[in-house]
Parts: sequence; C-alpha cells; structure tokens
Amino acid sequence: MRMSISELDKYWFYWIVQFSRDNQLSPAAKRVSATGDGHYYVYLSVALLFFHPHGQQFFNLMLASFIVEFPLYLLLKNSIRRHRPCHALAGFDSGFQPSDKFSLPSGHTAGAFVFASVVNVVFPSLAPIAFAWACFVGSSRIALGVHYPLDIMAGAGLGMGSVILVEQLIL
Repeated sequence: MRMSISELDKYWFYWIVQFSRDNQLSPAAKRVSATGDGHYYVYLSVALLFFHPHGQQFFNLMLASFIVEFPLYLLLKNSIRRHRPCHALAGFDSGFQPSDKFSLPSGHTAGAFVFASVVNVVFPSLAPIAFAWACFVGSSRIALGVHYPLDIMAGAGLGMGSVILVEQLIL
C-alpha cells in the first residue's frame, strides 16, 4: 500500500506525538520550544555585538537573514493557510495553545535554523550543537501537536535558505 505525502505527514505526526506522550516528554518539549522564541535571538545577537570580536558579523547576518525570512514566512503562512493539527484533526487535543491557527511553515523552526545557519557561518565549530538544537526545536513543535513534520521541514528550509541568500548578497 502506497501512502500519499499527506498521509505520511499525519502518520509521522501521530507517531512523534505518541512517542512524546509515552515517554512523558511534553514538559521538555515546551521548554525546548520556548528556546526558539524570537526575543532570545535579539538578546544573544546584541550581547555578541558588544562582547565578541565577531559580534558585528553575527549581528549583521542575523538581522539581514531575519529581514528576508520573516516576510517570506508571513507570506507563506497566510497564503497556504494550512490549519494546525491541533485545530484540524478531529478528536486530537494537544494541550498546548499556539499563537495563531496556521502551521506551514513553522516559524519557530525557521528562526532556529536561521540562528543555526548563522552560527555555522560565523562560529563553524559550534554548528553541530546549533543544528542539533534547531532540530530539537522543530521536533518539539510536532511533539506539542502544533505542527506536522512537513511544516518543520519547510521551516528548516526557509531558515537555511534565507541565510544562504543573504550570505551570497552581503559577504
């Protein structure tokens, strides 16, 4: 039996959510997800700007990348208008309230991958840690029931693609 992409997306969504619930990972998922909130990028970028020799490069690349990523994220999310699994799947209760009703792409994941990609450019030795963290942020969004796996892949692609584009233009 062949499954459609949509069916695979739902299958993996349910699998990840069930795994998270079976292993009582929801509290950890909430904490990891919160680390992907946008204000942390501002705090860290400004701190590096003032206290690290490569802070200016990091700050500039982060700012320019988010100037590209954020409008694209809003355009995609409000054009595609894919409802979040916690709103679209009958009988599914996520126990977590997202900030809006659309899921594709994942903004938390896009932001996390912008950050990880900028770390890769400016501090390449820290890139494995940054990308692992970005993957955990994306996975946490599925575990919380607010995104499908394809939303996470789209967010990761948007985040990395924004940095690649900006890097080609300003570096």
